[in-house]
Amino acid sequence: MFVVNDPRLEYYTLVLSAALSPAQVGANTSAEQTFTVTGIKVGDAVNVNKPTAQAGIGIVGVRASAANEVGITFMNTTGSGVTPTASQTYLFSVTRAKTA
Repeated sequence: MFVVNDPRLEYYTLVLSAALSPAQVGANTSAEQTFTVTGIKVGDAVNVNKPTAQAGIGIVGVRASAANEVGITFMNTTGSGVTPTASQTYLFSVTRAKTA
């Protein structure tokens, strides 16, 4: 985990990572899948980076769905089911408000 924490700012940023193996996404659809990412809190602003490009697969949303859990919405633009590459380490940039 990497933290950017400047005392002059009201927010700070964490960089977290997790090895994920998403399930298949149906043809011409999008679907949210949830994953454990230790350190995520409800209310965090989350960005995600899939480490490789994959034809037909895109990430169209990410959110902190629960404590230590993110929901990632994958989109499949092909005419058949596609499974995102397994066992890849995704990076998460998390912005969190400082507490007093």
